[in-house]
Amino acid sequence: MSDHYPKEFQTIIDKARSLNRPLRVAVAGADAENILRGLFDAEAEGWVRPILFGNFEKIRDTLEKLGCSDRRYDIQPVADGDSPVQVAIEMINAGKADVLMRGKTQTRDFLMPVLNKANHLIRPDALVTHIELLSVPGYPKLLAISDVTLLINPTPDNRREVAVNMVRVLKAFGVERPNIALLAMVEKPSYHMRDTVEDQTIVRQHQQQPIADCNLVGPIAYDLIISKEAARLKNFDCPYCGEFDGIVVPNLVSGNLLVKVLEHNAGARGCGVLAGARVPVAITRRLRRAGEGRRIRQLNGTAGKSAILSEAKDLSPRAVKTCGERSFAALLPGMTERQRPGASFLGAEEALCLALKGK
Repeated sequence: MSDHYPKEFQTIIDKARSLNRPLRVAVAGADAENILRGLFDAEAEGWVRPILFGNFEKIRDTLEKLGCSDRRYDIQPVADGDSPVQVAIEMINAGKADVLMRGKTQTRDFLMPVLNKANHLIRPDALVTHIELLSVPGYPKLLAISDVTLLINPTPDNRREVAVNMVRVLKAFGVERPNIALLAMVEKPSYHMRDTVEDQTIVRQHQQQPIADCNLVGPIAYDLIISKEAARLKNFDCPYCGEFDGIVVPNLVSGNLLVKVLEHNAGARGCGVLAGARVPVAITRRLRRAGEGRRIRQLNGTAGKSAILSEAKDLSPRAVKTCGERSFAALLPGMTERQRPGASFLGAEEALCLALKGK
């Protein structure tokens, strides 16, 4: 099945294939056709065993429609009015499931129990960040972008931690010493653009005392990040141009829009990891371009799942999600202090006109 995936995902696929046993994936709100298709693609590979939470009749009807009634799975009925997410989390905390996955559940309704401190899914010392891994046509390697879901206006300290999380994820996927770019509109620091000055400060501090095992460059514009030719024409002296492994964005809007443009207009394919969770948590994508069919379903249901499984094996606390745009900070008193303003959490796909999946 490797021909269904961009070659850049092969390391992730290989890691999923190296699992000693299928991981038990708890799907909250499992009456979702596209999600079950991808999940059973992964089940056919021997990577997962589905545990389906939600309305029994709806799940059964969906399985019959997909022709999956005879596949291996468990159904855990959830009464109307109860949260399938909370029930699935309780099963994970009881040691009866390994991975939490969103089904037909609103992003906000899914993430609130996940981020609730009482459910013990988020490490108390962690700054949770969403890292999107993309295969971009014409770019020679996987490209990580963060944060594209949770941090509205990250502080310089937040962006340092985003870079550290990104390096850990990339190393887990086989990148020995990642090249990380601090994205800005221009590559020359300007006091009229605060993020450029902050990026310069972060890089200088990294040169004096490395924050992670990586090559860190910033501020740097997007064309210089992805193109050696752009660097040549602009006389920008940097050996990593056209070979960056990761991009740390200055704010949520720029990161989320960048991912959306690459996916919807440049044909990029990707999966996301949420660094900072105690267990893998998958939030699948809702939007798919028409006509992509089975190849895209398999990429997101299997390569995306591979990212979850690889993270669970190699980095322990990690998670996969898509995107969300509504602040949680005021809604969830159980959040840790480091998850409050300055690193505000989002969860519903509504605001900012960003229109994408969720990461």
